[in-house]
Amino acid sequence: MDNKISVAAATAVGLGAIIGAGIFVLSGTAIALAGPDALIAFILVGILAIIIGFELGELGSIAPNVKGGVYSYVYKAFGSELGFITGILRYFSLATSISAITLGFGSYFTSLFGISNTLIIPTAILLIFILSILNIVGIKKAVKADFGLVVIKLVILAIFIVAAIVFAISSKSFSPTNFSIIQSKNNIGDIFAASIAVFFAYSGFQTISTFTSRVKGGANGAAKAIIYSIIISMIFYVLVIVALIIMVPASKYTISADPLSFALQYIKAPAWLFIVVSVGALIATISATIAMILSASRTVYQISADKLLPKILRKYNRKSDVAINGVILSGIIGVIMLFSGNIYIIAAISNFGLMFSYLIGSFAIIHFRRNKINGSFKTPLYPYLPIIAIVMLLAFIAGMPQEATTFGVIMIISLLVIYYFLREIDGKRIIRVHLFR
Repeated sequence: MDNKISVAAATAVGLGAIIGAGIFVLSGTAIALAGPDALIAFILVGILAIIIGFELGELGSIAPNVKGGVYSYVYKAFGSELGFITGILRYFSLATSISAITLGFGSYFTSLFGISNTLIIPTAILLIFILSILNIVGIKKAVKADFGLVVIKLVILAIFIVAAIVFAISSKSFSPTNFSIIQSKNNIGDIFAASIAVFFAYSGFQTISTFTSRVKGGANGAAKAIIYSIIISMIFYVLVIVALIIMVPASKYTISADPLSFALQYIKAPAWLFIVVSVGALIATISATIAMILSASRTVYQISADKLLPKILRKYNRKSDVAINGVILSGIIGVIMLFSGNIYIIAAISNFGLMFSYLIGSFAIIHFRRNKINGSFKTPLYPYLPIIAIVMLLAFIAGMPQEATTFGVIMIISLLVIYYFLREIDGKRIIRVHLFR
């Protein structure tokens, strides 16, 4: 039996994670932060995502059989200390992203059925529980379910883009002033603020890197799937942002988890369009949650398999290709983080670990190239693209909300203390290196 996942199916997994997290949940937040300049943020971060996608393709071709994605590449390049810090930060970010996406599901669900907003979090908790069970059933079944959901989702998005523009123009709600720059805003600073939210919106593509060896064509196939998913997502992102601002002046958007519903209600769109888009949003967030639970569980399994976490997390069902306890732990963290703040704060907290892992991953590319460790796929325009990625990631990390940077710094310090405490208990010899000659 062929257990390989096709490039198309792998692309669907990436699309499922990217589009559910971004278009339906964070597009309005980006507009609220940067106005019409949100378009610049989506394109800017999309370019960075493509660069990172190339890097993941190369790293995956160097270590195709690991399940931890960027963590595994950092561990292979720099060893246990930086691997431990990067892995835990990355895992926690992936688990936290489950909260942000399911919060979007809860918002659209309560809006669609006209029920109290107090049920948003209970609805999100129920979704995490159901989809955790689906992941436990097996990666192959989860990927097949995701592929079908993605096709439906893209069709619904296309309907939304066309119909929204038609109804906005026919209802005379559109005016060129909808795209006016908001004078009170600091354009460059707000583009960076929006980019942080948008980065989370693109983050799903990395899910593919956690099962590179399962993709037909290996690392080359996985790299293609990553790039395809980013480019397709970027096109839809730009079109949806344009449609949203055509419907509603940029100044009217606020930080919320259901911007498409808000825009349709604003122009008094027909009920059928509101229902179709809301169903699409539910499908999108379900699809994204499946992908994130899959990615988080496989990452924590790999950290444990490298003996940097307790043995209990190494429980792995080879037949269904699932890290069972990793799925359970990820679901628990996802539920807890639902109570940590609004959608932007949750996304920013998730972004810190993702950006940090991609930053160290860019250095890993340089490390492998310098040591003549080559894979079958290579990042084009080396070393310029990795350097551009490093500079952009550092800039985004510096511009994060205070809550996210504080959380990130505390996490890094805590992980350093825990790492050396555990080494001391185990009686490990201190390693000394010469940094200069």
